[in-house]
Amino acid sequence: MTEDQAVRGAAARTPSGPARVSLPSAAAAAARLRRLSRWWGARPAAVRDREFALVFTVLSFAEPLSRVGARFGDLPARGASVAGVLLVLGQTLPLAVRTRWPAVCLALTGSSFAVHECLGYPATFGSLGLYIALYSVGAHQERLRRAIPAAATGGYLVFAIALHALGSPAGLIDYLVYYLVLVAIGGLGVLVRGRRAHEAERRRLSAQAAIDAERRRLARELHDVVTHHVTAMVVQAGAAQYLTHSPDRLGEALDAINGTGRRALAELRFLLGVLEATGESAPHERTPLPGRVPDLVEQTRAGGQPVELVEDGEQPTMAMGARLTTYRVVQESLTNAVKYAPGRPTLVRLAHTPDWTDVEVTTADDGPGVGAPRGAGPHVSGGRGLAGLRERVEMLGGQFAAGPHPDGGFRVHARIPSGGAA
Repeated sequence: MTEDQAVRGAAARTPSGPARVSLPSAAAAAARLRRLSRWWGARPAAVRDREFALVFTVLSFAEPLSRVGARFGDLPARGASVAGVLLVLGQTLPLAVRTRWPAVCLALTGSSFAVHECLGYPATFGSLGLYIALYSVGAHQERLRRAIPAAATGGYLVFAIALHALGSPAGLIDYLVYYLVLVAIGGLGVLVRGRRAHEAERRRLSAQAAIDAERRRLARELHDVVTHHVTAMVVQAGAAQYLTHSPDRLGEALDAINGTGRRALAELRFLLGVLEATGESAPHERTPLPGRVPDLVEQTRAGGQPVELVEDGEQPTMAMGARLTTYRVVQESLTNAVKYAPGRPTLVRLAHTPDWTDVEVTTADDGPGVGAPRGAGPHVSGGRGLAGLRERVEMLGGQFAAGPHPDGGFRVHARIPSGGAA
């Protein structure tokens, strides 16, 4: 190795600049502060108050904070003493009950502050406890919310008179300004209390709205399940009594009734599970799995209703809420056809596009529209079932119409977006 090569190797091994020190990023520091804030907020209020009072007391005697604080009256100063220490403790330790008994906290803290100032003890960090106690009364006091400010004002008047009698050079303007400062601090607590109450009311109303929406959803599901299956069973049972002389057909009719009853029990069992579930026992999927429209048509056809199914296009991948709504529209429409137009030809048409599924159920009828009074308009809903269908479809961003068909009979039409979510 030559001398030049050795020099270059040594230079390569030597750092060209100062070593970099790894410092925590601002994001990491903010994350730690958030975790600390969540940990502190999760602790019981009584524990937080006791810990805060203890830390505040220690700071009141620690240099250099011990000499920083409020001072009013400008009376001749006297040296520190045991009485002065006790009065400082009287302004800090009552903060341990500032949220549980804020009025008691203010009475003890305010009295200690007044005596401390009237005796002319030097300023202390503990005097800030008066401001914290005032804020706590405004933010946490539940009872006597008008009497306590009046009593505090009376106490301040006695404090001002005592200072004047002891020869304080403070004038009327000084007393008034200091009083307004104290009122502003208490008012800040009242403002925070009002915002907290408003937020609690907003959360309560949001929770109540969610409960009401869930009740309406379950009511729709129960209506669809009970009305459809019970109607089908009644119709099938009525037809079975005329088949006593045809054992084969009677057996088929009884099998159809048995199958309808089992399907009804399965869906009702699911809905009752949702109603009874709490916490972790609630089903992961709160929406019942939709059945198949062809099976629904076959079931209705087995009950004696002539139903034809026409499906155009290829069914797209649909969200669970959209699939269930499609099924319920057909189910409710066939139920109304069986109830109000038994034996009338019924056409179920499904038209699929990548973004929409059009559902149309038309029932031939010589009389007025099924489920609607004679002469009803084209968008009149005939009852609870159709009103529920309209709400279902519109919640998904779709379109719904139900009413008499221009050529006679009754027509239900729904356009359901494929990506709709319940």
